[in-house]
Amino acid sequence: MSLSSPTSACSSSRCYSSGLSFPIGFGSNPINVGLVCYPKRYSIAARKFVVACSSSSSDPLLVKAAKGQAISRPPAWMMRQAGRYMAVYQKLAKKHPSFRERSENTDLIVEISLQPWQAFRPDGVIIFSDILTPLPAFGVPFDIEEVKGPVIQSPIRTEEDLKRLHPIDFEKLQFVGDSLKILRREVGEHAAVLGFVGAPWTIATYIVEGGTTRTYTVIKNMCHTAPDVLRALLSHLTKAITEYVVYQVEHGAHCIQIFDSWGGQLTPEMWERWSKPYIEEIIHAVKKRCPDTPIVFYINGNGGLLERMKGTGADVIGLDWTVDMADGRRRLGSEVSVQGNVDPAYLFSPLPALTEEIERVVKCAGPKGHILNLGHGVLVGTPEEAVAHFFETARNLDYQTLFQNHVPAEKAEPELVV
Repeated sequence: MSLSSPTSACSSSRCYSSGLSFPIGFGSNPINVGLVCYPKRYSIAARKFVVACSSSSSDPLLVKAAKGQAISRPPAWMMRQAGRYMAVYQKLAKKHPSFRERSENTDLIVEISLQPWQAFRPDGVIIFSDILTPLPAFGVPFDIEEVKGPVIQSPIRTEEDLKRLHPIDFEKLQFVGDSLKILRREVGEHAAVLGFVGAPWTIATYIVEGGTTRTYTVIKNMCHTAPDVLRALLSHLTKAITEYVVYQVEHGAHCIQIFDSWGGQLTPEMWERWSKPYIEEIIHAVKKRCPDTPIVFYINGNGGLLERMKGTGADVIGLDWTVDMADGRRRLGSEVSVQGNVDPAYLFSPLPALTEEIERVVKCAGPKGHILNLGHGVLVGTPEEAVAHFFETARNLDYQTLFQNHVPAEKAEPELVV
């Protein structure tokens, strides 16, 4: 989550074009591509990245599942699958202790994003980034303190504060676009490259509160004391986030996940008023411009919001582990795909128990339109053996075997197992 792309002169480990530069630290012996020099391993095409805008039989498994197409098994990935629990990441983090450096430096982003791909071969490779990464690109600088986490020194709470905002500047986010191009090239069609954004309400909580909060009292108070200022902020965020989604798709993301991480802190009525309309606007605008890109929508603590989430137009609704998958399927119906929702703590259980839970979740989700995932991010200290087992189990699943007495997948309604 940072915006410190280097701009110094090109050396053997740096690349530049038209005066812009960014580090590519993999391998050696750079090759020339027009005016740009890149190392052999992770080169970026000089031309604009072309993204297909029509359904294809070559779509990765995850994309097919998101679209509700018939497939042989559920694709699998994990939220926060890159980082914190992996020894190779911890080693890299000691060498590069700044999170902003790790998440705003192209070569580090690519290396970290590919670590779980190289180790476990998930069906989705998500860019290593943060929902706050784009903030400085539209006028909200921030720092990260080791104990406090994100800190915004100048929160936005008044009409005067709103004047600091400006349209999103993608020159300050070039490392995101370059990283997605490289990831798309590295994984090919073997896995889906995932981009992501924060929802306007969730981003606004940081901007208004000045950082992380447990109570959300300042922004919730603004809903009543300064509603026009808050609406203006949310509208600005909606436009910026929409452009950021399209930017990620244009640079290689097969699929986008929207995180309304703190939407669950609102009452359902307040979420309908202060979060849902802005998410709907983003999804509607993206669908017009990128009609073949599936959108996954996730809220932490979403049990009371599932039916309302369905109304946003998202292709996939992510369930946290506090919602029973069978109940979630009943409430959402078969016309929307689902993602989730194994409890991350199961990765600390004996492997046979993990296998049993994975199979239970998959059976509850049914033989169509399900992306296997955790109900939240991978926990610190999770054994890598368990992560490997999670993905191996997913690869070995077969819908025909699991649902032997079921109608064909292309005609199926989700099977609900309580």
